[in-house]
Amino acid sequence: MDIVRIICAIILPPLGVFLQVGIGPQFWINILLTLLGYIPGIVHAVWVIAKK
Repeated sequence: MDIVRIICAIILPPLGVFLQVGIGPQFWINILLTLLGYIPGIVHAVWVIAKK
């Protein structure tokens, strides 16, 4: 299932974080990072998915 989350994180970073942790602080941080730059959003999403 992690591979699906990572693919979702590459396509749409907040979706990958949402699938991992739901709506919480990490989700909102990822939305902010994705709005500031797509690459930071991807890096954060993959980090959140790999951390758990």
